[in-house]
Amino acid sequence: MNKNLAMYITALPLLASLAIPIQLTAQKAKQDHPQQPNHYQLLDMGTFGGPQSSIVDQGVPSGVSVNNGGVFAGYADTSRRDPFQDFCFLDCFVDHAFQSQGGVMNDLGVLHHGLSSAAVAISANGLIAGFAQNGEFDPLLPGFPELRAVLWQNGGITDLGTLPEGGYESAANAVNSSGQVVGVALNETPDPNSLTLTLNNVAGSTQVRAFFWEEGVMQDLGTLGGTDAVAALINEPGQVMGWSYTSTTQPGACFPIALGSFVWEREKGMTNIGSFGGTCTVAQDLNNRGQVVGWSLVTGDKFSRAFLWEHGSIQDLGGSLGGGISTGAAAVNDAGQAAGFGYLAGEYLFHATLWKQVGQITDLGTVGSDPCSSAKAINAKGQVVGDSISLANCVTNGDASRAFLWEDGAIFDLNTLIPPGSALYLVHPQTINDGGEIAGFGVDGSGNQHAFLLIPCDENHPGNEGCDYSLLNASTVPQVPAPRHVPSRTQRPPQSRRSSRYHIPGLEAPSR
Repeated sequence: MNKNLAMYITALPLLASLAIPIQLTAQKAKQDHPQQPNHYQLLDMGTFGGPQSSIVDQGVPSGVSVNNGGVFAGYADTSRRDPFQDFCFLDCFVDHAFQSQGGVMNDLGVLHHGLSSAAVAISANGLIAGFAQNGEFDPLLPGFPELRAVLWQNGGITDLGTLPEGGYESAANAVNSSGQVVGVALNETPDPNSLTLTLNNVAGSTQVRAFFWEEGVMQDLGTLGGTDAVAALINEPGQVMGWSYTSTTQPGACFPIALGSFVWEREKGMTNIGSFGGTCTVAQDLNNRGQVVGWSLVTGDKFSRAFLWEHGSIQDLGGSLGGGISTGAAAVNDAGQAAGFGYLAGEYLFHATLWKQVGQITDLGTVGSDPCSSAKAINAKGQVVGDSISLANCVTNGDASRAFLWEDGAIFDLNTLIPPGSALYLVHPQTINDGGEIAGFGVDGSGNQHAFLLIPCDENHPGNEGCDYSLLNASTVPQVPAPRHVPSRTQRPPQSRRSSRYHIPGLEAPSR
């Protein structure tokens, strides 16, 4: 067991029983004072001997790295330097995917002959999808290590292969409890406007295709009329959400070619979500009811609007913040509540937003004096997590931020809800599950990223050793200063992913 995780082992049953009266008292106090947040237990995932661990954002802010069972998936550095320094896997160390539960991190392993792997998403029942090197080199890209989509289940790793029509690279983005996996794969057709995996120092690429994998068979889902497509998410019923070029020639504001979004269903095939008249529509989340949220440029491509798509129809989520125009949705729960961002008057600063229903927009505010914020995920309880951003980074398109939690009408710096003196500064929360557990990454005193899991000290998590079950008086909590070394992470919404040559296409905000 990692020595940094030993302190997080579940308390003895005696201690758990003694904690019950405290938890019930905390539950009653929470009901009486809803703006007093819980404390959180911080689990630092640590590493496999190298400097960093983290999560892989697969192009959608609400990507699932922790499920409702509290199982967390990510990747961690080993102590070995990546031998392919011209094409580093993630951060120029050999990385291994991990699974963690209860603070115990387990190495998920790699493909035979491969060096590195990374977990991207986890299903409700614990299946994990991601990507791994297979030990071969891409014949179309000399010296470039091949990457394959993989699935971890029943203690083993499965290479999902590539498309039947050919190609040498693939990466999984999501998996559901039925073992259906979606992602991207490169074929062998040259494409000067490829929606390619980001290949550092590599010129040129081939078409990127959205795939659906089930029971050993990988299927190309097609496109919306263009050459390239990406499958980003799959829900429990098996609906797939993704992006596609809609044309081979129409210029686009987000990419060289106009980009649309789709929902694919086995019986119906690929359905175009539609647009608000602009050249870019970017779906960001899909719930189990088949509702999709995201943002779409309006006619003229000067502004974006948040949308909700359901039953074949796209509609503006509505509202604005203080005279601003641009909005965008990043996440949706199964109740249809959406979270995202909205620009203020002047289209310069932006705040995290919540839509409890169409036309009902709520400004979630920012932490302290931060002028900007953006929501990343929302759970069934309506709790929202995201990034609060300082002035320098907000107006210069910089990336440093601090993690926030919004609940019951109030926003909190997550760094004030964890034990004082914690070794990590919480920068980016990616996921919040329905139990209120939050996964993301923070930085240590040296600026190294570490994946973290926050467990609320509440009645649903009894007996956690080191948990403070009293409620926090947010008005008396001092702010936690950011460390000197905070890595780049958060851009103007829609959010970009952590810099890596293996991310699916970055979908940036419209320029202003």
